[in-house]
Amino acid sequence: MNMEFLKRFSLKHEKEDFTTVIETIEQGVVFKGTNLWILIFAIFIASLGLNVNSTAVIIGAMLVSPLMGPIMGIGLAMGINDLALLKKSAKNFLFAVGVSLFTSTFYFYLSPLNEAHSEILARTTPNIYDVLIAFFGGLSGILATSSKLKGNVIPGVAIATALMPPLCTAGYGLASGNWQFFSGALYLFLINTVFIALSTFVTVRFLSFPNKEIIDLKTKKKVHNWIGLIVILTLLPSIYFGYEFIKEIKFKSQANKFITEQLNYTDNFLITKKTNYKDQIIELVIGGKKVDSLEIKTLKDNLKAYNLESAKLIIKEGFSVSNVIDKNTINSKSRVLEEYQNKISEEENFKKKNKIVFQEIKILFPEITSFIMTAGERHTSEKLEPVTLCIIKLKENNSKSFDIKKFQDWIKIAYNKKSMAFIINE
Repeated sequence: MNMEFLKRFSLKHEKEDFTTVIETIEQGVVFKGTNLWILIFAIFIASLGLNVNSTAVIIGAMLVSPLMGPIMGIGLAMGINDLALLKKSAKNFLFAVGVSLFTSTFYFYLSPLNEAHSEILARTTPNIYDVLIAFFGGLSGILATSSKLKGNVIPGVAIATALMPPLCTAGYGLASGNWQFFSGALYLFLINTVFIALSTFVTVRFLSFPNKEIIDLKTKKKVHNWIGLIVILTLLPSIYFGYEFIKEIKFKSQANKFITEQLNYTDNFLITKKTNYKDQIIELVIGGKKVDSLEIKTLKDNLKAYNLESAKLIIKEGFSVSNVIDKNTINSKSRVLEEYQNKISEEENFKKKNKIVFQEIKILFPEITSFIMTAGERHTSEKLEPVTLCIIKLKENNSKSFDIKKFQDWIKIAYNKKSMAFIINE
C-alpha cells in the first residue's frame, strides 16, 4: 500500500531524454532573428497593457515572451557544469534585458498616458511571496521541460513568474524619472531571474543530468558558495518587504474592523474612508449629524482595542446636519441622502431635456448651430436672483433672417420659464 502511494510521486517513467531536454533549453537561449523580434513585440504588448491597465493584455505578453529561455539556460549550465552554455546564456540574458528596457522606456517616453495604474504599482513593491512564486514556478517549468508529458505547464509558468511586466515597469520608471518604481520593478525582475535559475539548477541536480565537464571539489565548492551568496543577497530584502507587507495587510484589516464596529451611530453615515499604512492615518468623511468632540475623543480612545494606538484618526464632515435641528422634523441620514440624490436627478433630467430640445431646435430653427442652456445667478446692486441662461450661435449670414422673438417665446414654453436671459452669437 505504502509502495503504491510512493510510486505516484516517481518521475522515472516520465523523464524525457536528457539530450532532448538540453537541446530544447539551448534553443531558447539565443536572441536573434525571430526570437528577438518576438521579444520586442512582447515588450510593446506588455507596455501597452500596463499603460491602459489591462490584465488580459499583460497576460498575453507574458505568454508570448521568450525571456525565460536564457534564465533556464543559466540554471541548466550551472547544474551540468557547462561553462560554454553558461557564458552564452548570460550574454543573451543581458542583451535581452537591455533590449527590453530600451523598448519599454522608448514606449513610455512617447506615450501620452503617464498615470501609474494598479498594474504598474503592483510591480514596484516585491516581497518574499514573489520569491516563492518564482521558485515554485521555476520548478514547474523545468519539471515540465524534463518530462515527456509536458501538458500546458509552460504557459502557466510564464504567467505566474511574470518576467515581462517588471521590466516594462522599470522602463516606465526610467521614462518618468521615478527611480523608486525603477528600482522596485528591477528588484522584482531580479528575484524572478535568480529563483527560476535556482529552481532549474536544483531540479537538474535532483534528476541527475549528466555533467558536461568534470570540475574539482575546490572549484565546485567555490561555485556553490557564489550561488548561495547571490541567493541570500536577493532573498534578504524580500523578507523585510514581506514583513512590511504583512503589517500593512494587518493594519488595513484592523482599520476596517474598527470602522465597521465603531461607526454605527443612527444619525451618521460613512461617506468615504482612506487608510494609509505608511503614514499610519485613518481618514473618514462622515455625513449626517455633526460629530462632536466627545464622540471623536471616544473613537480615538477605542483605537487601542484594535492595536491601532499609533494610528492618527482624522474625521471630516461631509453632508453635515446641525445638532440643533429637531429630530422629529428631519431624519438626518435619510433626508440628506434624499436631497443629494434629488439634486443629482434634477441635473440629469435637465441634461436630458437639453438634448431633446436641441433636436427640436435643429428642425424648427435650422439657423442655430449650437445651443447652451444652463442655470445661473444674476447679480445686481439690489439683490441676487436665479436665472436660466440660453446661449445660441447662428450660422454666418443668417442673423437678419432669424426670428429672435419667435425663438425666445418658443424656448420659454419648452422650459416653462416666464423669464430667461439670452446671449446670441452671430
